[in-house]
Amino acid sequence: MFSIEHEFDSTVVTLVDEGAQPLGEDVVINMFEDCVTVEQFDARTDTMQKITLSIHQVKDLAAALDLPEGVYMINRDDS
Repeated sequence: MFSIEHEFDSTVVTLVDEGAQPLGEDVVINMFEDCVTVEQFDARTDTMQKITLSIHQVKDLAAALDLPEGVYMINRDDS
């Protein structure tokens, strides 16, 4: 299950793990104009873990989901 919310300066997608045990913590993805953050609560350390991806990294990740194993470079006109 997932939810999508539009905030003032970002779009927030929350991914909820469903199914057989053990379930993972929710993953919250904040999409801003210049970056994307991915957050997940870590119960072992009782802290929220966050990574920040540039828009280029997000585009690379999206492309990688449909490609076989290998090393790739994407030619961009917007670099």
